[in-house]
Amino acid sequence: MKYIDLHCDTLMQAFIQGKQDLSALNGTMLTLDKLKQGGACAQFFAIFMPPLSYRAQFPQLPDDDRYIEILSGILAQTAQNHPTDLFRACGGDDLSACREPGAVAAYLTLEDGRPVQGRLEKLDTYARMGIRLITLTWNEANCFGSPNSNDPVVMNTGLTPFGREAIPHMEELGILVDVSHLSDGGFWDVVRLSRKPFVASHSSCRALCPHPRNLTDDMIRAVADCGGVVGINFGPAFISPDPNHPVSTLEGIAAHIRHAVNVGGIGCVALGSDFDGVTGQMEIDGPDKIPLLLQQLHKEGFSTWEC
Repeated sequence: MKYIDLHCDTLMQAFIQGKQDLSALNGTMLTLDKLKQGGACAQFFAIFMPPLSYRAQFPQLPDDDRYIEILSGILAQTAQNHPTDLFRACGGDDLSACREPGAVAAYLTLEDGRPVQGRLEKLDTYARMGIRLITLTWNEANCFGSPNSNDPVVMNTGLTPFGREAIPHMEELGILVDVSHLSDGGFWDVVRLSRKPFVASHSSCRALCPHPRNLTDDMIRAVADCGGVVGINFGPAFISPDPNHPVSTLEGIAAHIRHAVNVGGIGCVALGSDFDGVTGQMEIDGPDKIPLLLQQLHKEGFSTWEC
């Protein structure tokens, strides 16, 4: 069965390994072969923006725009080298009209809107580059707003004036607004401002796991009400109810999917694996294992159509 995954960090791993083609990666959760084995229909590839405090940990990290060009180029080069396995996609029409039978549609996203620098024209530039989703924040405040946090002051902080201006502009450009990593205050600002569906690309259910990046039931309902989706994160920190013994099992992921369905309906639930962006003990540790999850969902009563 075909599936869509809304988030992975594999482009960052390619950059760290100095690779120009995703087929040449070593030791990553996601590879081209695993995508095909798992039956992927589409994969969203994030350009993760390392915070400035991380820069010493990455090989010769260039300025933000150059870095985005490099990672975007890795995906483009892979698609060019392997057209029967992967192709660059920019919209829904690309998904419904795959150029090659069995090829995976690859969508480009930006994780952390920091490089936008509070300028609407940079959103225009990124749209022309093919970026179709922007995760507004990562774990530090930026021009859009503040991140999720255990600090209630930070957590309740809303979008910046620019963030409020940017939401409708992103919608006009066809760039999905992604609230994963965003503060609760920022989330509710997005709800008030959005006129089109928005997404939480890689967040699970806070009712089952108290991580602040997960969504409350009210948030899940708000995403569903706007026609958006919640991509369930596979990482142990976002699945396990016990932070002292984090593990991500088939049953655990299925429980989050079931909870989100019960709260927001089947149409608001998606997959947001976070492959190559999470660590720990995981039963689903790559795209090739996705069929096991689908089998688990069938076992728990989901129909083929629902999956």
